Amino acid sequence: MPEEKKIRAAVMGATGYAGAELVRILCGHPGVELALLTSRQHAGAPFSRVYPAFAGICDMVCEAVDPEKAAAAADVVFTALPHKLPMEVVPALLEAGAKVVDLSADFRFQSAGAYESAYQPHSAKHLLSRAVYGLPELFGDKIAAADLVGNPGCYPTSVILPLAPFLARDLLGLDSVIIDSKSGVSGAGRGLSLGTLFCEVSDAFRAYKPASHRHQPEMEEVLSTVAKKPVSITFVPHLAPMNRGMLSTIYAKMQKPLADEEARQILADFYQDKPYVRVLPKGFLPRTSDVRNSNFCDISLAVDKPAGRLILFSAIDNLVKGAAGQAVQNMNLMSGLPETQGLTMLPGGV
Repeated sequence: MPEEKKIRAAVMGATGYAGAELVRILCGHPGVELALLTSRQHAGAPFSRVYPAFAGICDMVCEAVDPEKAAAAADVVFTALPHKLPMEVVPALLEAGAKVVDLSADFRFQSAGAYESAYQPHSAKHLLSRAVYGLPELFGDKIAAADLVGNPGCYPTSVILPLAPFLARDLLGLDSVIIDSKSGVSGAGRGLSLGTLFCEVSDAFRAYKPASHRHQPEMEEVLSTVAKKPVSITFVPHLAPMNRGMLSTIYAKMQKPLADEEARQILADFYQDKPYVRVLPKGFLPRTSDVRNSNFCDISLAVDKPAGRLILFSAIDNLVKGAAGQAVQNMNLMSGLPETQGLTMLPGGV
């Protein structure tokens, strides 16, 4: 039998942490051929020189960013670029017929005003209504029909997945949601910054940007879509002294009393056919080590009966389900491939 044609993929911004994770996953994807890698800082250098672990696995030479060349070389282009750069190249990619999964925030919002309040002026507002928010567990059918997907932020992924089943059923107070999230340092990207130097992060644990993190309006927009009513949240992120991983603890007032078993069944029913959400049994709580290097989101809960609150817990790998793995999951849906193809890497390890 003739070999099935592979999807040609390009990664723009391949030498950042999310881009490198994309390369790692795509190199092992049986339905994909890596066609082009770009890098602003390392154009002209082999990828394996930037990341020596890829020696003999991916020795492709990184090229300068050129949307026309990327669209000619690839069926799907991943734009793993800093915010603002994708809005400058995505219109040309789409015009040339490529499908795009954007890992920045540029195409996550339906509201240009919400985006601009958190980031900067948007130069491709006409494409926001065309873009689909890339959370497959909630919007899989729309993603499958899309040619432009805005890959969610890592914090929003860890927050929206636990909350969605309850907000969809009007079971939580819409102004009562408080989110306490912790992220590994890779969430800040690969660029040099005083706050992410080893001596600043090691043996330290701190909150940052309380009630002002730019993922907050993204979460509120999507949660409001799920609830079909405005949702306001209090969000406090923390930087944890680890390379990767994300743990979110979410508190919300219940609209009516829920027993632990009932609340857990709501989660299980909502995600029963979703391969990358694992609802943990009673007595188990998510750990970042249990999802490391995988595309899983582990979720559990506790019911605080005296306070009338539901407490939700989730863990993801911020570079996989929070970025590159979810992007590949979206590409699979957009390309008609099995949703799990290329994403079967096992979690954990010591």
